[in-house]
Amino acid sequence: MSDTLSTGTAPASVTPSPAARRAPAIARLRDFALVPAIVAVAIVGFIVNPVFLSGDNLINVLQSMSEISIVVLAETIVLITGKMDLSLESTFGLAPGLAAWLIVDPAVTHGLGLHAVPQVWAVPLVLLTGAAVGAFNGLLIVRFKLNGFIVTLGILIVLRGLLTGISGGKTFFALPASMTYLGSAAWLGVPASVWICLLLFAVGIVVLGYTRPGRALYAIGGNADAARAAGIRTDRVLWLTLIVAGTLAALAGLLISGRLAAVPAAQGDGAIFQVFAAAVIGGVSLNGGKGTVFGAFTGVLLLFMIINVLTLAGVPAQWTNFLNGAVILVALVVSRVTGGKAQT
Repeated sequence: MSDTLSTGTAPASVTPSPAARRAPAIARLRDFALVPAIVAVAIVGFIVNPVFLSGDNLINVLQSMSEISIVVLAETIVLITGKMDLSLESTFGLAPGLAAWLIVDPAVTHGLGLHAVPQVWAVPLVLLTGAAVGAFNGLLIVRFKLNGFIVTLGILIVLRGLLTGISGGKTFFALPASMTYLGSAAWLGVPASVWICLLLFAVGIVVLGYTRPGRALYAIGGNADAARAAGIRTDRVLWLTLIVAGTLAALAGLLISGRLAAVPAAQGDGAIFQVFAAAVIGGVSLNGGKGTVFGAFTGVLLLFMIINVLTLAGVPAQWTNFLNGAVILVALVVSRVTGGKAQT
């Protein structure tokens, strides 16, 4: 995306300079900045263990990243508007946890087993929970003008405590088939979660790259006052963005719950670190107005490929958080060197 979409300051009568005309092309080239790194990691992975490039392992990488990737997509659209949503981590766990708590049979596992909530309502309930969390975030951030970072941090803690409370710190088992299908099914030999992830990213690329609502997100992130002066209903767009982000996080939680056939009390705990690491390395600015959906996808793909290579090399999984933090720092330094200022 060109930065000129977000500033709205260039008079219509001024002829764009050659540099300005080259800006969109440069922005598109930046989308592919991580492709050489992805190829390099693939080569290193093959050297470490030839299994890395096997079909089964590549599908395993795609499936393992599919749920977090959807949360990355959700965070990306929020970051582009210049806001943050830390609560996506807890929505990822609470949305399916709440549905399981209301529906699962208490004779099999702890839960209410409410007959008034049919099992076919499990998936809509998960998605509605995510949308409700996003709407509440919007109420506090947009309506009451509270700091988005602090609000979503508080919501993260509240939702995490709520999931722990309703689950008693235990895991929900015996989930209804409607909750496990998408996470466990395979379409054309590939896990359904992978198809869903790719479809959502494709939609995100089209919407943010080629539609008026997408341009509005960049405009708000670049200069909210200018966007408002240009006639964009900034409050409505921000509110809808938070609702969509919450719904996507809930869907991601549903997918991983279906894959595990359970909802652990700690589901999603610490996931926000991977989410921000993937978004930042993918070129999404924490200041808003910059970054693309495709860039975010390459960021999460590179991150999970590195994790897979380390796993095949026998590196303990406890080093994952170290990797996530290192990736963020390296991405910020590279941004500073190549772009003149860090994405902070």
